Amino acid sequence: MVEVEAVLGADGLLRSCRASGHAGAGRRGSDVVCAAVSVLMGTAVRVLSERRGVSLRWDAPEPGFLSMEADCEAEGREFLAAAGEFLVEGLASVAGEFPEHCRLFVRRTEDG
Repeated sequence: MVEVEAVLGADGLLRSCRASGHAGAGRRGSDVVCAAVSVLMGTAVRVLSERRGVSLRWDAPEPGFLSMEADCEAEGREFLAAAGEFLVEGLASVAGEFPEHCRLFVRRTEDG
């Protein structure tokens, strides 16, 4: 089971996202659920880390684990909002289609 936790600030901006585990929906290297989560998370890391006005810290110490924490200045706010919404919607789609292999938790904080 892949478990993903996304944390959104009170302003709706992505604060962090963490994915861990293995879906078990197919053999290693052919697991569509793991591939979908990996592509969504990896793309988010790439585009956010390259965007001016967005500060991203991320870690992927081992296969089956990726975490990121985001913050932004005023100039990166709109981009972070859109990227976070895209990421959470994409992950929700995977979890909705494959609930036995992927679980998404979205938590909102009071700051932001």
